[in-house]
Amino acid sequence: MLYTETLNKNKDFLFLYRKGKSVVGRYAVIYVRPNKKPYNRLGITAGKKVGNAVHRNRAKRIIRQAYRENEKDIPLGLDIVIVARASICGVKSGVISEWLAKSVKTAAFGGSEK
Repeated sequence: MLYTETLNKNKDFLFLYRKGKSVVGRYAVIYVRPNKKPYNRLGITAGKKVGNAVHRNRAKRIIRQAYRENEKDIPLGLDIVIVARASICGVKSGVISEWLAKSVKTAAFGGSEK
């Protein structure tokens, strides 16, 4: 990923859950907060409600690919956490890519959307 580093510290995830703006969707929940850095930081989670290990890993792969496809359109300087939901398992990656493109912009500029 060109402009993105991995977000992998638990305190960063917890901070985003508490203080970040969120967009709740059918396939995932996106938390966004400015980080004052010249790059984005991305974290992806999939809990046990998503399914077994195979389903969780597929969900994370789909989200990662959708992010890569839309990375150039996402503004820099954001911390982003994407939490997969159970309904993501039966969806093609193109659908997730379209949803992610509009949802991250909504979260970064518009606030909460439900």
